[in-house]
Amino acid sequence: MASTSSGYRTAPTVAAFVAFLLVLAFGNPAFHDWAYKHNSNTAGGYFLQILTWPSWHVSGSEPVQNVIAADLKAILLIVFTFVFVALLCGAQLAAAQGTFSQFFAGWAGYIFAAALAGLLAAWLLQHASLLGALQWAAGGAVYGLIVGWIIGLATFGARR
Repeated sequence: MASTSSGYRTAPTVAAFVAFLLVLAFGNPAFHDWAYKHNSNTAGGYFLQILTWPSWHVSGSEPVQNVIAADLKAILLIVFTFVFVALLCGAQLAAAQGTFSQFFAGWAGYIFAAALAGLLAAWLLQHASLLGALQWAAGGAVYGLIVGWIIGLATFGARR
């Protein structure tokens, strides 16, 4: 039986947990390599590549700064998902409870979280630049737009 005073099933907590699962499942090096090797230049192949955006590395031939930036991007995505979903769900009117507004708040929160995570983490790259930061932010926004509906579905109906 679920307790109503428990904060474990709030929309931000659910969103952060699902974001963690997405990063863990689709950001790992094995899935990343598989998605890029089996790209068939179709919508499905593109979706698989987008899923790998918050990739994390355990080792690699890349410079250490780039590995840290990629790992930080994945961590910041999870943290910012919690923050933005909390802000957006808290801003909803009480009359909107139980409607699709919570779905869109989760989806929008994920878009904002991914874009900001990309923007901030890009400054740790070996050859960091404003252009690189904007490109990472744009990649995060695309990722959030295409994958964020999963977060929206997960937060739909959760407590605010």
